[in-house]
Amino acid sequence: MSDLPPISRIQVWRNRLRRVWLRVRVVLPFVGGVLATLLGLLLYNMLVPPPKPLTARQVNEIAIQAMASATPPPPFSSLVYQAIRPSFVFIETADQGKDGAMENGVGSGVVINDQGAILTCLHVVADATQIKVIFADGTEATAQIAVKQPENDIAVLQPSQLPEVLIPATLGNPNAVRVGDEAYVVGNPLGLYGSMSAGVISGLNRSFKPPDRDQRMEGLIQIDAAVNPGNSGGPLLNRYGQVIGIITALVNPTKEKVFIGIGFAVPINVAGGAAGLPPY
Repeated sequence: MSDLPPISRIQVWRNRLRRVWLRVRVVLPFVGGVLATLLGLLLYNMLVPPPKPLTARQVNEIAIQAMASATPPPPFSSLVYQAIRPSFVFIETADQGKDGAMENGVGSGVVINDQGAILTCLHVVADATQIKVIFADGTEATAQIAVKQPENDIAVLQPSQLPEVLIPATLGNPNAVRVGDEAYVVGNPLGLYGSMSAGVISGLNRSFKPPDRDQRMEGLIQIDAAVNPGNSGGPLLNRYGQVIGIITALVNPTKEKVFIGIGFAVPINVAGGAAGLPPY
């Protein structure tokens, strides 16, 4: 038998309390940190009041400022003009009038291939004794009629000199055109160089008999973009800056040569045939 005295109940409870205390000492710093954090948050909320909610007027002002600072993308018309500008040609003509005096005229044209061929309207250059073309970079040259397509009022000009940098226009597919599509016209109306007008395609497969010609033109594109004398021979463009036609005529029931809302263009697949372009 052991000679050790039995452990008293008091000693047992002391041992238990000691073990509990040791465990408490381990977690006491963590608990203290949590309590300190909660106390700090409580004091912060008491000393620093929360921000006031925005009023409806303030929300509107912020929205207006954000919208005003946003940069909108450029309109299609601006992109179209930039696309066609390097290929656009100003045409000046001189011919002998009925009284024997020299008369000057203006028209428009567009470069369509790497050889510098210029598409325009035949009636712009048909009677001219001298044709001068001015390219977008300012290069001036005389030009001769290389091809005539009277039934479609189309002529192909070949200039005597080309600019150092020649940029032909991108041609589109007129068969993909629908009524209501955007229509852009670039030309020299009334001699105002490089002017642009915008509208929509208002009709397809139209026929028209010019008052000074016997032959009726067929398969024309009708537009409501402004067309005036000097626009003839200029490009009709879609929203992607592609040439889909050559402006040929405006319609006016009076004898005045001013635009009233109806213009016609020869589809580029027809006009381009005069320059040997493949059909669409």
